[in-house]
Amino acid sequence: MSHASSRISALRSAALNVPDLQLAEDFFTRTWHLTVADRAPGVVYLRGTGQDHHLLALHQGGEHAQIKHISLRAHSESALHEAATLVVQHGGRVVKPVSPSAEPAGGTSLTIADPHGRIFELVFGDALRTTLTEAADHPIRLAHVVLNTHDVPASQEFLAQVLDFSLSDRTKIMAFMRCNSDHHSIALGDTDNDALNHIAFLMPDLESVMRGGGRMRDAGYGIEWGPGRHGPGNNAFNYFVGPFDLVIEYTADVQQIDDSYKVGQPSDWKWPEGRVDHWGISQPPSAKLKEAQRAVLFENV
Repeated sequence: MSHASSRISALRSAALNVPDLQLAEDFFTRTWHLTVADRAPGVVYLRGTGQDHHLLALHQGGEHAQIKHISLRAHSESALHEAATLVVQHGGRVVKPVSPSAEPAGGTSLTIADPHGRIFELVFGDALRTTLTEAADHPIRLAHVVLNTHDVPASQEFLAQVLDFSLSDRTKIMAFMRCNSDHHSIALGDTDNDALNHIAFLMPDLESVMRGGGRMRDAGYGIEWGPGRHGPGNNAFNYFVGPFDLVIEYTADVQQIDDSYKVGQPSDWKWPEGRVDHWGISQPPSAKLKEAQRAVLFENV
């Protein structure tokens, strides 16, 4: 069974500490094609063309990039209180109790940590954009985040029990977890550390994924994996290593599923020799990409 979450409606945004806030803002606006939504001392909020107030909150940080938290939109305020109770029962902790959010989007929020120190912010009632401006070659929203974990079963169980995510597919190296009709909003990479693997941004179409790849190459950021089309999720992809070893992906055509979807196992996701995606044209992920996928750790709070 693969069902929508009763507590979480969607992935909303990611908050990052960066060593150079001006450089990060310049990259994500000029090259990545996000737009400034708001500012506060030491932080800039960047939006896409969709309804979310922001997709990235970039904070001035220390020497290395860090992930502060992944932000998820809750169905209700009662869902926040349910999660606050469940997180303790399942080995995590409450970092910030249910209270009014101090961010520009407002709403009510809860911040929790799983047993391995990954931080999740749950938000309900945050402001949504009503005038949508979808544009070719501009990200709409976050498609998914992939988080490394040294213990996939434990991390999967936490997402299932506390946030009511469910498994869509399991490959040899990754567990794909869903909270709505998107094939996955969070995936868990089977590794020996607990870093941020990457953040994927949903583009309007395949053309935008490809044009984004060309624009990034023009700016000096080569395609480190792609173009290709994934197995689980069936989404088209281009991967890059941005400033401060942040791994980011342009994606489109994310598979939409419902309760009738048959959960795949590793034996269902094997490529013919020499292939790493459906199309069979992409080279394997670069060494640079693999190294960066281990570099950005969660802030210790």
